[in-house]
Amino acid sequence: MNEVVLVQEFRAGILECAHSGHISIVNEKGDVVYSAGDPDFVAFTRSSAKPFQAIPAIRAGLINHYHLTGEEVAIMTASHRSQEVHVQTLERLSGKIDIGEHCLVCAPSLPLDETAREELLRADGQRRRLFHNCSGKHFGVLAYCKMMGYPLQGYDNPKHPVQQEIIDTLASLAEMPKEDIGLGTDGCGFPVFALPLSSLARAYLKLACPDQIQDAATREAVVKITAAMNAHPVLVGGSDRVDSILLQDSNIVAKGGFKGVYCFSLKKERLGVALKILDGSEEEWGLVVLRILEQLDYNNEATLARLRAAFSKEILNDAGRKVGYAEANFELSASH
Repeated sequence: MNEVVLVQEFRAGILECAHSGHISIVNEKGDVVYSAGDPDFVAFTRSSAKPFQAIPAIRAGLINHYHLTGEEVAIMTASHRSQEVHVQTLERLSGKIDIGEHCLVCAPSLPLDETAREELLRADGQRRRLFHNCSGKHFGVLAYCKMMGYPLQGYDNPKHPVQQEIIDTLASLAEMPKEDIGLGTDGCGFPVFALPLSSLARAYLKLACPDQIQDAATREAVVKITAAMNAHPVLVGGSDRVDSILLQDSNIVAKGGFKGVYCFSLKKERLGVALKILDGSEEEWGLVVLRILEQLDYNNEATLARLRAAFSKEILNDAGRKVGYAEANFELSASH
């Protein structure tokens, strides 16, 4: 099935950009109920997998073992921006588990947050592995390895016991054989998973509706992880990030990934959503998510208002002058 244009950008009334992609929405039975484009399009999860990558550690008792707070659990699922609150939480987590950032396989990085990056450079600061936006996930997995007596060396190898647990967990929640999940290497060095959007949406549905998870320990871990994400939304993303805006709504579990993949699920409505913008852009996430929620008649007006405020349809130039506009006018198709 062909992709669908999700967002169009106009400058002086002339079409300048069109961002196409696919959307898959499933119900609690795992059936695709709404879609745009190909609901079974195979996409890499990228960072949208982070809540699942945290499950084995939390399931095994990591919180009690290291006396972790909700903030420290939330940062394990984060694509953080290295704002001050992120760095402070990461340093506390590193101290509690007694694992230094030199153990992380992710590359030394500058903060993604513009203000934090400028402050660091003005102070002649250096790149740090802790500043990498995936460092919380890495600390969490290393802590689990240490608790279980697994080797820290090679913790990023797909054959490492913790990585095998991660893919087994994702396969179970996505309701597909793990042999059918494609494997690549993510930007941070971890294995990254390729699976149909419909399968990813099924996994996300279970984050919002853990009663759908048969294994009690996994169900309890999901409850703890998503509670931490909703309680500390800024830690999962950052100021004005789509993740953090959506997670302020206790009815939503959400997480994006690099190269245009975005997932969220709705608790009361019992729906899981996965989408992929094919050109890899994430600037359009807010408009696309808003359009989906509007078509689903989502009734939390405060959430819709936060999205509209953060992701204006107006396109501004460098001086703040309006020079164009963006539209998300796609229609979801109902499956019968």
